[in-house]
Amino acid sequence: MATSLSLTACTSGDGADDGIVTTNAGEPQNPLVPTNTNENMGGRVVDRLFAGLKYYDATGQAHDEMAETIETTDRKSYRITIKPDWKFTDGTTVTAKSFVDAWNYGALASNAQLQSYVFTPIVGFDDVNAEQPTAQTMSGLKVVDDRTFTVELKSPSIDFESALGYAPFYPLPESAFADMKAFGENPVGNGPYKFKTWEHNVKIELEPNPDYPGGRPAKNKGLRFVMYQSYETAYADLQAGNLDALDTIPDSALTTYKADLGDRAITKPTAQNQHIGIQSNVPHFAGEEGLLRRRAISMAINRPQIIEKIFNGLRVPARDFTASTLPGFDGDLPGAEVFEYNPEEAKKLWAQADAISPWSGKYTITYNSDGGHQAWIEAVANSVKNTLGIDATANPVPTFKNVRDAVNAKTIGTAFRYGWQGDYPTMMQFLSSQYYSYSETNNVDYNNPEVDRLFDAAMAAPTQEASYELIAQAQTIMIRDMADIPVFDYVAAAGRSDRVTNAELAWNGLFDFENIEK
Repeated sequence: MATSLSLTACTSGDGADDGIVTTNAGEPQNPLVPTNTNENMGGRVVDRLFAGLKYYDATGQAHDEMAETIETTDRKSYRITIKPDWKFTDGTTVTAKSFVDAWNYGALASNAQLQSYVFTPIVGFDDVNAEQPTAQTMSGLKVVDDRTFTVELKSPSIDFESALGYAPFYPLPESAFADMKAFGENPVGNGPYKFKTWEHNVKIELEPNPDYPGGRPAKNKGLRFVMYQSYETAYADLQAGNLDALDTIPDSALTTYKADLGDRAITKPTAQNQHIGIQSNVPHFAGEEGLLRRRAISMAINRPQIIEKIFNGLRVPARDFTASTLPGFDGDLPGAEVFEYNPEEAKKLWAQADAISPWSGKYTITYNSDGGHQAWIEAVANSVKNTLGIDATANPVPTFKNVRDAVNAKTIGTAFRYGWQGDYPTMMQFLSSQYYSYSETNNVDYNNPEVDRLFDAAMAAPTQEASYELIAQAQTIMIRDMADIPVFDYVAAAGRSDRVTNAELAWNGLFDFENIEK
């Protein structure tokens, strides 16, 4: 989702057992506007407050939510009818215009929304997203009546209908457009929960929306997203009964959490990954030299050893740029041996890069210290240092927001940790968000026109099998280009308190919040 994997965290909860489910969280990067939320601390809240045309259940299966019908004969022209009498929490009615206006706002370049790329397939996007927009609205969106609108895509899309439960496609009430930043601080949605309070860096509280008529009503009395400075503190609160649901067990407890929690321990492979990125403006990492160095670093990382020692086996070595739980995943793509530990080959590639421009300085990996990443980032840095004989180091910065702001501004100046947590369960969701040349969430400046073309073709493919073949071709080129350095995919380790009778992790590693029972 919305959301890049950026586990963050901030102070312990109050422990009061008022029937409200307390769960770990972190300070969102931005105000809670769906089209500008692309990390999971904001995303986990936004997805509770809004209802889209579709929603995803715990397995990742998409179901109609506000959509009454989605009609198409060619996967290019769509006629969408929404259910009647659905209200925002301010009492106004959700209409077709609520969707069209929200999508147009998200696409318009002058609004600088982080999720604008999702509207790329719609006819007219290029006009509204140009540096100097020549239109304010996309010509491919048309309101037919209060409950009906049409969407015209540039080419057929195999993923478009699946994507319609993703946050940027949520509707917005008319009041949002008067002051979007203020709206994001006090959002008005149409989902299973209503916004209650946001105490910055402390907690966000939501209460059930009694007027929500959709397929995922709240089975609890509300959610309290408590912001922690460390997962160790959160885990201590979980054990003490002051926290009901923790989606990430700290590294220090991975060998004991099953014994500690018994049947309250949760383990599940999920669609999440962790990568090391580096932008091309960092010295020694542009062009052919940068390619050789990225490949060398990848082969200098002993992924299986790090996974065993740091995570007690609860990760899977990366084999591509998506996640191993996704439909169509192929772990044996041509060139995938670059993800395997090979010290001799790593040294050889590093020497070839030195022949272009001798190495100087140190290799630094920046990470957010509020996200439980210290141990594995230090292990990666040590693996690189010991294999290549260079000065490699881990660089902590206080918050995830600090890292994301620097990455988005292209001022980070070092390698950095980043990841992706699926928004809907397709490989193209991972790839298009991060590696399309024009995506706002392309963290590493990756730009290959042939890969863009193959992504387009994969989206327009007549069958899923044909789409998977084209995705494999695209990823083979990405491996050759070493777009970034995939490190591992997740096997989530989580837990619930003894005050909670049901809490399930969803396919993407977040809790199925609506269905937590207490």
